[in-house]
Amino acid sequence: MKSINKLIKYTAVAGVVMSCSSVFAGNEDRVGSAGATQLLVNPWARSVGIGDAGVSYINGLEATFTNIAGLAFTDKTQIKFDHTNWMGSAGIALNSAGIAQRISASTVIAVSVQSMNFGDIDKTTVELPEPTQGTFSPRLNVFNVGFAHSFSSSIYGGVNFKVISESISNLKANGVAFDAGIRYVTGEQDQIKFGIALKNVGPVMKYKGDGLSDQVNTLISGGLSTLEQRSATFELPSLLNIGASYDFNFNEKNKLVWSAAFTANSFQKDQYRMGLDYGLTIEKAAFNLRVGYVAEKGIFQTANRSNALIGLTAGFSADALVGKKKSALGLEYAMRLAGQFGVIHTFGVTISLK
Repeated sequence: MKSINKLIKYTAVAGVVMSCSSVFAGNEDRVGSAGATQLLVNPWARSVGIGDAGVSYINGLEATFTNIAGLAFTDKTQIKFDHTNWMGSAGIALNSAGIAQRISASTVIAVSVQSMNFGDIDKTTVELPEPTQGTFSPRLNVFNVGFAHSFSSSIYGGVNFKVISESISNLKANGVAFDAGIRYVTGEQDQIKFGIALKNVGPVMKYKGDGLSDQVNTLISGGLSTLEQRSATFELPSLLNIGASYDFNFNEKNKLVWSAAFTANSFQKDQYRMGLDYGLTIEKAAFNLRVGYVAEKGIFQTANRSNALIGLTAGFSADALVGKKKSALGLEYAMRLAGQFGVIHTFGVTISLK
């Protein structure tokens, strides 16, 4: 009876989440009008390989991006480092690192950070257009603190809090946001999973700094005055993810996971995701091959495409299993096709202690 009551409660919560999403839901006319779009970039290789379709089954630190409820499946301690050449040949480095730690039988916490570096850019002004004034480095940072809890053997939930920081040489913007997610697991072998996650919900952001000020001549007095321009606010790219997955357990060493998800975006076209993850365990090693695809309206037409990513993703990982509890040291890779920008590569290292 208690399990039924919990299921009813979380179904109600899911309904509230879905109703909230309608408040943030937009249309195609709002494409590109949000800011802080780095919040839409998945920095973790394993979930990238299946096109971010693992809303219902991605576990550990990677779940802090896909669905924070999956953090509850962390065994003991997990540490990750990943690097991405964002937008292929554009010269943008995306680095991410994090640690997840189980603090009780049912509770896991995680801390992670993502940093996007655009390299050194020459300073120029209208009066001095030549690059003789040094350089500056734009930065986009996201700091995450996640919390996940196992409410029962079937229901898991979590919340992720974010601090967002954007800066150039003389302007900066700061903001906060949160994610919330639920996962439901069923089946004789827990092979059926459902997940729902609401992401990037928070107040508007606004740029501030000396870059909005300028010295002007006052016509009446002839003196100098400081003129400060007003900066418009911008909204965060909130979205709702709904997903399901099924585990095909061929035997103890072979497993195929099929996953699918729907993303309702507030400030870009809605997306449909599908992924396959095949895993093979051989003695003291585990190998995974992944492929995914992300579809949206107009993705096949260059003239109507509003996304630099053209859908196809793939990746693999290899984990060395160590000790009796089979802790793992893993290397991972994923790729995303970005049209004119080439191929986006993500490399990572994962340490999982049990």
